[in-house]
Amino acid sequence: MARHSGGRGWYGKVVGAALGVTLLTTGASIWTAQAGALGSAPEKAAPAAPKAVSATIAHASEAGERGINLTIDDGPDPVWTPQVLDLLREYKVKATFCMVGTQAQAHPELVKKVVAAGHRLCDHSVSHNTAMDKASQEYQKKQILDAERMITEASGGVRPVYYRAPGGAFTPYSRKLAASRGMRPLGWNVDSKDFERPGTDAIVATVERELPSGPTILFHDAGGDRSQTVEALRRLLPQLKEQGYTFGFPVR
Repeated sequence: MARHSGGRGWYGKVVGAALGVTLLTTGASIWTAQAGALGSAPEKAAPAAPKAVSATIAHASEAGERGINLTIDDGPDPVWTPQVLDLLREYKVKATFCMVGTQAQAHPELVKKVVAAGHRLCDHSVSHNTAMDKASQEYQKKQILDAERMITEASGGVRPVYYRAPGGAFTPYSRKLAASRGMRPLGWNVDSKDFERPGTDAIVATVERELPSGPTILFHDAGGDRSQTVEALRRLLPQLKEQGYTFGFPVR
């Protein structure tokens, strides 16, 4: 999502859970290693390393000149994500869901529904710190890789294929790291401003006005009341399809 001046404290409430899972995972890894040494646990082949992709920030669409990349940030959320998924299914639209690690961890059933519907996953960090670009490389690494793991586990093994820095707080290091893990850095051209809840009419008008700037549109399915987002999508999806646009995925 774009940087906003308002507080984002709701993410802080779930960071503790993420840290707890990290500790549990570490403990499990130690136990597995010990068990293997005793011969009680069979060795497993290491998973194939992901193929590296470009570290430049993607904006273009795989769908071509009239393609639109619909991107949905900050979820999944048990109230709003199902409503967004219903609309996407109704209008036969595919989207990219940029998920916060702790949210994916809390709602794995929704992550699986997103994947089952044919949408793509995007790593949006563990705790959505919009000042990540001011933090150390070690902090950035933990935020990106821990979220990648959380989302992959929640999905049942499907990895995110993009990385979107919270608030667009990319750094050369974070872009290179994400790309090395097969996650193309993902920007946006059109900020719908739905996070600010300006009203459905205002959200629709912003998208209509800004769409000539490029194909990647930013919406949200979490972080508060997203009823205006749902209603805006209900109006925009059929309208844009009638205008000859097709919905696809960002380039990788």
